[in-house]
Order: sequence, then C-alpha cells, then structure tokens
Amino acid sequence: MRIYEELFIVKPDAPEEEVDAFVSQLDATISQAGGKVEKVDKWGTRKLAYKLQKYSDGNYILMLFHCNPETVKEVERRLRVSDLVLKYLTSRMDETLKWIEKRKKEREKRAARKPAPAAPAPAAPMPSAAEPASIPGAPMPGAPAPAAPAEAIPADAAPSTPAAEE
Repeated sequence: MRIYEELFIVKPDAPEEEVDAFVSQLDATISQAGGKVEKVDKWGTRKLAYKLQKYSDGNYILMLFHCNPETVKEVERRLRVSDLVLKYLTSRMDETLKWIEKRKKEREKRAARKPAPAAPAPAAPMPSAAEPASIPGAPMPGAPAPAAPAEAIPADAAPSTPAAEE
C-alpha cells in the first residue's frame, strides 16, 4: 500500500450534489480495491491561472488515500472520462515522506558529529562607580581629564597673561 494525494478541479457550475456523488464514487472505487481514503478536503471555488475549457474558475478537491498502483490507474481513468473534471494531478506521498525522514536522520547524524559549542569565557567584572579603576593611571569613566603638570610645559609655549607682561 502506498500513500497518494489526488487534487482535481471540477467545473464551477456543477451542482454540489453531483460533485459529492462523484467523490463518493471515487471513494467506493478505492475501498473496493482494498484501499482507504484518509481525507477529502474541498477547497472551494478559486480563480484558475489560465482558462480551462472556457472556465476561469474551478472547484478544487483534494483526496488523500492509501492504495496500490493499479487502483490509482483506475481512479485516474475515471477522472479523465468524467465531464465534471477539468484537470487532475496525482502525487505519490510515501516517497516524499521517505525523503523527509532520510533528510531528518542525516541532519541528526551531522549534529551528533559536530562538537558542542564552546561556552563563552567568563567576562571580567566591570568596575563599579564606587570602586576606583583597576588599571593604574587610567581615568575613571565620566571623570574629568587630569591637567598636565606645569613643569612639563615649556616656558616659551606658556600662554602670556597681561599681568606677566608688566
């Protein structure tokens, strides 16, 4: 048994009772062949990307079911000969599910091989405003810059003041 997804577009002007009868006919076909219909999802009327048989809208129906490949051929034959159906698409889902499982296992293997991220080194404690700076000679943040000593300034570079000139 394989898992299949069947999406088909029905004419928008088809009566709801006729569409339901067709879906139940497909359900019976699958059940008689030993399959099982998981769900039937009616998406409603939607705009088509391009016109199909002079229709610009279509009624979308999605079926998810388990069956063998011969049953799928019969379901597709019924969809092809039905006057209600504009287009259909059959997808085999078990291959996709297998592929997803395989990718998940590969990711887990890679994650197991990868070394654990190193813990960050503990940060040095920041000096608080009450404590003096731990680096000697470094100004404390927010403190005024210290003035240069007077003997470090050359005499000729010293600013002249009016009192000094007299």
